Parts: sequence; structure tokens; C-alpha cells
Amino acid sequence: MAVALAAVAATTRSILLRDVDHRVERLLAQETGEFTAFFERGVDPSTGTRFRDPERLLRVFLERQYADPGEELIGLVGRTGGRGPAQLTQGREIPVRLPLHRDADARAAVLASPHRSGTLDRPEGEIRWAKVRVVPGGGSPEAAFVVAFHPEREREEADTVFQILLAISAVALLLTCGIGWAVAGRILAPVRLVTTTAAQLTEQDLTRRIPVRGHDDIAALAGTFNAMLDRLERAFAAQRQFVDDAGHELRTPITIVRGHLELMGDDPAEREETVRLVTDELDRMSRIVEDLLLLAKSERPDFVTPGPVRLAELTADVYVKARTLGERDWVLDGHTDLRPDRPDDDLVHLDEQRVTQAMVQLAQNAVQHTVQGARITVGSRTLADSTTELYVADTGPGVQPQDAEVIFERFRRGTARRGARGSGAGLGLAIVRAIAEGHPGGRVELRSPESGGATFVLVLERATTP
Repeated sequence: MAVALAAVAATTRSILLRDVDHRVERLLAQETGEFTAFFERGVDPSTGTRFRDPERLLRVFLERQYADPGEELIGLVGRTGGRGPAQLTQGREIPVRLPLHRDADARAAVLASPHRSGTLDRPEGEIRWAKVRVVPGGGSPEAAFVVAFHPEREREEADTVFQILLAISAVALLLTCGIGWAVAGRILAPVRLVTTTAAQLTEQDLTRRIPVRGHDDIAALAGTFNAMLDRLERAFAAQRQFVDDAGHELRTPITIVRGHLELMGDDPAEREETVRLVTDELDRMSRIVEDLLLLAKSERPDFVTPGPVRLAELTADVYVKARTLGERDWVLDGHTDLRPDRPDDDLVHLDEQRVTQAMVQLAQNAVQHTVQGARITVGSRTLADSTTELYVADTGPGVQPQDAEVIFERFRRGTARRGARGSGAGLGLAIVRAIAEGHPGGRVELRSPESGGATFVLVLERATTP
């Protein structure tokens, strides 16, 4: 704003000075034009005839003219005997330091100049002049009409306007800075609050929030920052819970291994039994670690790599692999396409290995929570809206309503077990959910049919391309 105001003031001064120059040029041209017209058409009021005496011509013309402030009208008439020209003036004071009619050197320079107009640069001030020579005739002496203008006063007025503009601009700049400082302070106060809050946040304290006031962009920024803090708090809480649960799950086999090794005697049979128990616990620890690594990889964008897969073949392969998990009444429901427009096209876009891993895990859970000979169904279908579903249904005791919300979390088995505890660590269904959600629009659902049991469904909304 300072640059803009200074530019406005400087431009205004330049325009005023240019107007002064144009006004002076017009005034000089006007005065010389009026004298030329008077010389050509004027008559002597005393004789009623044309002027024959240059001095009389100049005197009558000067008596009839009214000069502007800073303007001099001078008549110069040559004299005989080698003396300088006689000077005719209007007899009024010129408000300058040294008028032209008092400066003999300046008058001589103007009269001797071959040009009709020009500028004299003097220490006492600049003079803009124009002259009209009167051609002598009939023995009359040489004469000239000179118009001189002193532009200092006009330029001082332009400088005064310039200084007033600078003063007004300075005051306006100070007021604008004060108002801008106050307004910017109020606008940036929430930003400073965000900075202060962010500096005070630690991993142990993520509870601070920024108060949101209004509906402007700053309020939107504060709301977004609070939402980010909510996500961070949930992430850190989940991380702490995950570490606590992992430590709890790994502490048990470590305690078992250490206890058996400390109590192991020299009896070969006892040593063999101890080694078997220790190996079993170490295998369980290894499975927990592998599952944890798999869940850690699920956060990466390349966790699943979808590709074209025949859904019927995939369902059949899962059925064949699941049959080896236990002696159950295995049923292949096959692939059902409920789309009326493309009933024979079962090509889907998903990660075959990850989906197979998830389906086998669901089948393993079904085996653990059913008795020998119970029916377990493996199937898939494509709905009318092109959504692909792969499911594993069992006829076991089902899932309690209070457990349905927690069984997909890590290290959570629910408050009521469906069957035998088995050797799992509560990571199987968490892995299934991670695989499902790794696909665009994917999720895992638990459905409890009225006939009993439980049905786990992988829902992949974008696996089928129309």
C-alpha cells in the first residue's frame, strides 16, 4: 500500500507539472498570436490609421493587455547611437525574485536568440519566453514584443499538492496498518491457537481441542484440525491397546515355556513331554507373530493386488482346501449369478490369494466352533447390483449379540465363546476384515440366520465391472 500511495502521489505531481508546461505553452502562443493579429489589423486610436511607429504599436498593445501572475509583457525598441533597446513594460510588480525587465543579461539573450521561443535557466529561476519581431519600415528602429513567464509559482503549487498527498497517504497508511494489524490479529488468532495447541500435544495427551467459532475458513481449519486429533487419539489408543494385547498374548506362552524348562528333570519321558509342550507354545507364538506382521502389512497400499478371477473356480478351490480342516459335512453352494443381464459371466476383480486366505480362515473358525459332522457351507454369489459376496455358513451355536461388534477386533474373542477355545489368539477375524477392507468398497459382515449358526460374508462392492 505504501508503494501504491507513493506511486499515486508521484503520478499526480507529474500530471500537474505537465499541465503547467502545457498551460505555459498555450499562454505564450496566445499572447504572441494576439500581438501578431493586432500588428496586422490594428489601427492607431489617435490617427485612425495603421501603426507606423513600433514604439507606439507596442505601447498601445501593452496598455490594452492584462497579464497573468508570473507573466511579463515587454516591448523592446531599438535606439540610435549604439545604446541598448528601450524597454516598455506594464509597470506592475512581478512576484518573482528577478523579473526579466530587471535582468539586462537575460533580455539581451532573449533578443539575440534566433529562435521565436525558448527557455532561460537562471540561478534566480527559470524563464519560459516567446517573441515576435517587428520588421522596421520607413526608417523606424527595430523592435520586438517579448512574452516571459516564470513557472516557479505554478510548480510550487504542484509540489504543495504533492506534499499534501504524501501527508494524507502517510496518515492513511498508518490507519490502514493499525486496522490491518487488528483485523489480521483477530483473523490469525485461531491459527495461533492451532499452533499453540499443536505444540502442547504429546503422545500421552491428545485430549486438547480447539474451540470452533463461526463458519468461516478459519473455523473450518479448526474443525479439520480437531477431526485430525480425533483420528490420532483413536489411532494411538488402538496402538496402545494393540501393544497391551500383544504383550498379554505373548506373555502366556513365554511363561509356559519358562515354567516347563525350569521344572524339567532328567527323566527322558519327562524331557520329551516338556520339549513337545515347549515346541507347541513356540509354534503358537510364531503364528501370533505372523498374524501381527500380516496385520501390519494390511496398512500398506499394496496389501491387496486385485486381478481378474473366475469366481466359480475360486469358490471351488476354497471348498477343496477347507475340506481338509476337519471332519464336517462340507457343502459347496457354488457360484450363483443373480444379474439378469449377464448370468454366465463370473469374472470378478479381486486378490485371489488374499480372498482365499480370508475364506480359509472363516472355514477354520467354523470348524473350531462346530462339532464333528456339522454342516459348513462354502459359497459365492453376484447380486443384481454387481456386488460380489463370498460366504462361509455353519450350523454351530452362533454368535451372541454382544459379541457381534467386537469379534472383528484384534485379540478380541467376545465375552461368550461359541465352542472350544482352540489355539487362536483372536487375530483371525481381524485379518479377514483387513483383507476385505483392503479391496475398494469391501467389508465383512456377520449374518445370523433364523435356523441358527453363523454366516460370515465377504462383501466386495466393486469387484464386478458392468
